[in-house]
Amino acid sequence: MGRWEPNARDRLAQAALTLFQEHGYDRTTVEEIAARAGLTERTFFRYFTDKKEVLFGGSDALHERIVTCIADAPQGTAPLDAVAAALESLAPFFKDRRDHARARQALLAAHAELRERELIKLASLASAAAETLRGRGVTEPTASLAAEAGIAVFKVAFERWLEDPKAQDLSRHIQFGLDELRAVTASTGPRTPAEPSRPPARPARARKP
Repeated sequence: MGRWEPNARDRLAQAALTLFQEHGYDRTTVEEIAARAGLTERTFFRYFTDKKEVLFGGSDALHERIVTCIADAPQGTAPLDAVAAALESLAPFFKDRRDHARARQALLAAHAELRERELIKLASLASAAAETLRGRGVTEPTASLAAEAGIAVFKVAFERWLEDPKAQDLSRHIQFGLDELRAVTASTGPRTPAEPSRPPARPARARKP
């Protein structure tokens, strides 16, 4: 049985981020990350599948939080409101991690493979949110639209939070994004689907005398 290492996941994540900043993401190896954290490579792979995943270690917790909040929303809550409440509940996860998040975002901006992994994680969150909405009886395409729109709002709000010189709380940026989304959708108004065009009538054939 492997020896238990206290706080191993956080130690590995911090060691990886520090090494990525010092030597660059491409030049940093798993062996170096484990050594900096005072752990073994075997311990590293107990928590992460590869070095990219170190930067996404909190995704499982976010996934669980979103699903739980949507599932527990009061009956009758509009789909987008249920997603909005779930997103706002994520703010405490990042309250004291802004510097870490900014350093991580800089790495994502510099490496396409990390941005690709980020998009995969966001898509997974949207899928989980949509599935939970469907479990509440929300039909399609409403469930998918509410989930995808909510995750898009979170992505934009998160980036604005990192860039905010006033360092306002993430929840304020999420609320602002949701308000902007509602304003945009309200201004467009519902569209009545156009009726399918009918083929032109065929000319009547002349009757033979």
